[in-house]
Amino acid sequence: MQRRDVLRLSALAGAAGVLTLDPMTFTQAEAAGPADGREQTKTLTGHLPTGAPDFVYVPVEVPDGVREIAVSYAYDKPAVPAGTQGNACDIGIFDERGTELGGRGFRGWSGGARTEFAISAEEATPGYLAGPVKAGTWHVVLGPYTVAPQGLDYRVTVTLRYGAPGTPRKPVHPPQRAKGRGRAWYRGDSHLHTVHSDGKRTPAELVAAARATGLDFITTTEHNTTSAHGAFDGLWGDDLLILTGEEITTRNGHVVALGTDPGVFIDWRYRARDNRFGQFARKIRQAGGLVIPAHPHGTCVGCNWKFGFNEADAVEVWNADFTPDDEITVSEWDNTLVAAARGDGRWLPAVGHSDAHREPQAVGLPQTVVLADDLSRTALQEGIRAGRCWIAESSRIDLTFEALGGRGQHAGIGERLRVGRTEQVTVRLKVSGVGPGCSVRFITDQGQLYGTAVPDSGSVTAEWRTTASYAAYVRAEIRRAPADGGASGVPGPMAAMTNPIWLGAQSWER
Repeated sequence: MQRRDVLRLSALAGAAGVLTLDPMTFTQAEAAGPADGREQTKTLTGHLPTGAPDFVYVPVEVPDGVREIAVSYAYDKPAVPAGTQGNACDIGIFDERGTELGGRGFRGWSGGARTEFAISAEEATPGYLAGPVKAGTWHVVLGPYTVAPQGLDYRVTVTLRYGAPGTPRKPVHPPQRAKGRGRAWYRGDSHLHTVHSDGKRTPAELVAAARATGLDFITTTEHNTTSAHGAFDGLWGDDLLILTGEEITTRNGHVVALGTDPGVFIDWRYRARDNRFGQFARKIRQAGGLVIPAHPHGTCVGCNWKFGFNEADAVEVWNADFTPDDEITVSEWDNTLVAAARGDGRWLPAVGHSDAHREPQAVGLPQTVVLADDLSRTALQEGIRAGRCWIAESSRIDLTFEALGGRGQHAGIGERLRVGRTEQVTVRLKVSGVGPGCSVRFITDQGQLYGTAVPDSGSVTAEWRTTASYAAYVRAEIRRAPADGGASGVPGPMAAMTNPIWLGAQSWER
């Protein structure tokens, strides 16, 4: 095929810009080799300028009798001026059912993690979905994530291999319930990656790491693909629940779809300006999942959350090692609690996940600890949605946090202590398993109103007395010592934190 630039520019209705190229046309008559070993290969080259559409579609006319479709691609990476983004281009594919936004044609996505992939009825490269290669127009999709000032030169090679189609294998998905311990606190990490997107761990290695760190549940959340949903056969057990989900990775932020039905794909091909996120947030819920914006102030290109929080069920305030972007997110989240306290809307529970991709990134750093009636998808989601959860850097840390009224009233994390405005309230935190140099902070709608050091033993019981008129809510943080010894006034990294306990009359509805 001849080198060509822009051929025709179109747009999915309301979606990010799309460039559709002239098709690669294959016919059986062109195939070389014996009947069951024939194959054809064609290559397309082209150039994309700065400002190219988000997605470039290469139609591939697939004839009857194809057993496997294989794709490889490459693009140039020229030197760019300091401070300027270079070339980065993702890839995926849709089958003959089409490229409609949210449609049924999705067959896989590997982002920038792979330079080649293959799909047949019996197997597929991780990130891609095995199944018959039916005749019709398939579409290889390029995603020019960033484009250098010089533009981006690309090459796409498609190989069709003919033969008997093979027998598709039905994927085995994890059960949605494990034995558990009845109503209890369960530890989990629900933002994780394997070789099915840009991670380096296999599903087996991920599960081994989860068990080693003492987790009760994990969620598989690959970037823009569901291929890992069927990759955990034989890896779950009475001690570990494996939920399915997806990290929907758009150009304007990432969202964890936590606990969606196995095999349900959620589209990512839109920006905030397209006004499409609400549609796909509803699809996440229809598939039984929670909508959780991930690392809202992340520093990578496209990681900042631009869709707002009206559709969110919770927010990931702590992602991997606690860094300044997490500090900003916690502060922003706390401001939303103040708004809820004055009756300006519902509050969003905070969760934390490791986003672990490879060694030495630690699975379970951090982890969300959820009070649930049992170890099941439904019970865990109910606990998270209600805010009955707290976050810790490891399973070594344990805590209880409660508020007590003078007439026997009691409330725990995520709950409301119904007391009069001037009635005395005792707030109590018991924590163990933290390292030396840590401190406890009680945060209210006025900010920090109580703090104390944790002894070198790593255990402490901290109590503080207040009233609902003085504090609309109280939440606890356990912080490590700041690197500068506190000279700047900036607290040290988080070791653990809770969702709030609300005090006084209810002024909002969840």
